[in-house]
Amino acid sequence: MIDAEFRSEERFSRLALAYETDEEKVNIDKSIESITNKHSVLPETYTTKVSNGKEVLVIEFHDDTAREAGDIFEEIIKDLDIKVCN
Repeated sequence: MIDAEFRSEERFSRLALAYETDEEKVNIDKSIESITNKHSVLPETYTTKVSNGKEVLVIEFHDDTAREAGDIFEEIIKDLDIKVCN
């Protein structure tokens, strides 16, 4: 199961997606690539390891004055069928 966490401040938005399996990682990567390629702004992404064998892929938008990140994050969450985002 993919866990999602969203955080936003003025001109900054971040979506963190925690996963355990290689299949989840592949699904996340495919979703991010296909959805961000449809938009004019590109995020910064990075992956970190956390406890219990999980990894977290972080998607960040900086200086997002047009607030496009929210729509992009919603598309990603729907595409990955994530039911809860903290």
